[in-house]
Amino acid sequence: MSAYSKTYTIGGDLTVNRLGYGAMRITGKGIWGPPKDKDEAIRVLKKAVELGVNFIDTADSYGPYVSEELIAEALHPYADGLVIATKGGLIRTGPDVWPVNAHPDHLKEALEGSLKRLKLEQIDLYQLHRIDPKVPFEDTLNFLKNAQQEGKIKHIGLSEVSVEDIKKAQEYVEIVSVQNMYSVDNRKWEAELKYCEQNDIAFIPWFPLNGGNEEGMKKITSLADKKGATVQQIALSWLLHHSPNILLIPGTSSVAHLEENMKTASIELSEDDMNELESLSN
Repeated sequence: MSAYSKTYTIGGDLTVNRLGYGAMRITGKGIWGPPKDKDEAIRVLKKAVELGVNFIDTADSYGPYVSEELIAEALHPYADGLVIATKGGLIRTGPDVWPVNAHPDHLKEALEGSLKRLKLEQIDLYQLHRIDPKVPFEDTLNFLKNAQQEGKIKHIGLSEVSVEDIKKAQEYVEIVSVQNMYSVDNRKWEAELKYCEQNDIAFIPWFPLNGGNEEGMKKITSLADKKGATVQQIALSWLLHHSPNILLIPGTSSVAHLEENMKTASIELSEDDMNELESLSN
């Protein structure tokens, strides 16, 4: 049986369960405005923590601001050991529209806003949502470095970056997490995952299912049927087994779907199962 560790320690001092929760979906359509059912969103957040989630990932751009506000409303004062990671570097101009802005002036405003909305004095993990092609990367990194020295940020992460980007950032600050698109059937960022694994950096896949590999989906579906599991559970379980530094943040706006996702931890994949899934990369 292919076993895996249930926990991971971010930055050497934040030990979290590897099955976390991504809070993007507790907003309105197009990740814009308030959720259709606010009470259910609050229930989802509370239930996630009840079920053992102690790593929640959000961003100031989810809503914008809505996700962070709901997290504080549902969960503050926070339970001991609950790690809330947020991000800055995108702005919102409408549903499904995400212009990049990683200028230090914007990031200062974004970080201050996140601290206020989340009712925190320090963000455990602050992630740069995107590198801004219009702003020298050094300027962005120097802002993050200074904010960390001021105590507003404990640890720093990056999103949608290459190995080269990570190495550049490491010249300025310690990078403890990388959040890139990655799934059993879309492994474009495999080199980045391996680099993170070798350097004890958490790798947080977003969009952890369906990279558009139809043949792969058929195999996952077949295995799910055999196991009495859902396709999502198999895809998430593969990620947990695939690399020990992967942290999962499946998002949902319903308690029923949340409970289904959390059952992923009990899915067992044999070495044969893993080998079959390993072959799906497109």
